[in-house]
Amino acid sequence: MSFHTEAQFNLAAADVMQGLARYQLWMTLAWHDIRQKFRRSLLGPFWLTLSTAFVLVALGFIYAAIFRMELRQYFPYLAAGVVTWTLISGLISEGCQTFIAMDSLIKQIRLPFTMHACRVVWRNFIIFLHNVVIIFVVVAVFDLWPTPQSLGYLVLGLLLILLNGVWAALLLGLISARFRDVPPIVTSLLQLVFFLTPIIWHPTLLPGRRRVVEFNPFYHFVEVVRGPLLNEVPGAATWVAVLAITVLGWAATFAILLRGRRRIAYWL
Repeated sequence: MSFHTEAQFNLAAADVMQGLARYQLWMTLAWHDIRQKFRRSLLGPFWLTLSTAFVLVALGFIYAAIFRMELRQYFPYLAAGVVTWTLISGLISEGCQTFIAMDSLIKQIRLPFTMHACRVVWRNFIIFLHNVVIIFVVVAVFDLWPTPQSLGYLVLGLLLILLNGVWAALLLGLISARFRDVPPIVTSLLQLVFFLTPIIWHPTLLPGRRRVVEFNPFYHFVEVVRGPLLNEVPGAATWVAVLAITVLGWAATFAILLRGRRRIAYWL
């Protein structure tokens, strides 16, 4: 490793470590974003929760009849899937705007770029916590209270999603700052992925084509949260897939960050 490359490596590593370490700052900024977005609103972020609940009620009764599944079996599956997908899709879509939305701040104040990614992730996690109210209601109505073991898997699954959200926000934010066509492309692809991923439909509806589901990385990320919420332990293949994507994602993002971090301010 040359001196120039080693210096770039140290700067990129310091950016990631310092960005993660300034948790008080990005947590405060994320909460400020939520307050600004819903300023003077009576319910605040719970408006999103309410709209999601209305959609779930409509979809739950309709698709339970279409798929010929009992409402007790289908509705918790749908609710847990949609709430989890809302978190994942929010991390990806807003991740594209990580640096673009913060262009004035980036140009004025020198802060670790990772901090901006953490801000995006924490903001979406706050929205997720509001949507969890829906899960509590579903759990109470259908008497599906999670066990301590399920709660442990749930915390682990959420941590993995948030950890992947940071590298996704860094990677997509950097690429989007350079190529402004990326955000609308990602938004369109997310709509397609939603229907290709077992969220409103169950994998058992594809008999003999299980591999179509297993090779979908989004399915595994949804499952590490939805499974524990339904008192189900995700399979070993799901955990391996999520862990592998976590390692590969961070490795690829760090490699791109080495080359691109110095140019982000010029691309904005």
